[in-house]
Amino acid sequence: MFLGRSNVGKSTLINGLLGVRGLARTSSTPGRTQTVNFYRVNSAHFFIDLPGYGYARAPKAVRERWGPMVEGLLERRRGSIALAIVLVDARHEPGDLDRTMLDWLVDRDIPRIVVGVKADKLSGNERARAARRLAGAFPTARGAVPPSLVSAVSGFGMKELWRTVDDALDAHLVGKE
Repeated sequence: MFLGRSNVGKSTLINGLLGVRGLARTSSTPGRTQTVNFYRVNSAHFFIDLPGYGYARAPKAVRERWGPMVEGLLERRRGSIALAIVLVDARHEPGDLDRTMLDWLVDRDIPRIVVGVKADKLSGNERARAARRLAGAFPTARGAVPPSLVSAVSGFGMKELWRTVDDALDAHLVGKE
């Protein structure tokens, strides 16, 4: 399950992980994903692309439905979520909405990881600062896996993220047996 602010790159990351360009619709316009979209990963799991939170260029009535829709989906599927991937833009300080989302997942004991995206837009020194900033903002005690940096454009960190996702999917299957 992919969560994050509008226009953070959830659909781009899904395309990068699955290696299928254009599978999940991307746009430079915030709020393009207005529905819940499912992408089959294997015979037992889906990637779920959710509408973003925060600013979005969508009608107010549509934006007002997103919160309850997403919260309802998370509540109903709580036991079947192998991993919630919370995306934050690595170039910026994590916001209150990002912390609220992570707190919400922690309170419901939903497995989660924080991923700083758009790492390709940072220099090596900026990446190191961004990694420290994410680790400070989202301590490991709040989840089993420390925050990581990735770029779906350059491939930076994608293999490591896939390993984390794969481990979570495997653990989820074992837990269902």
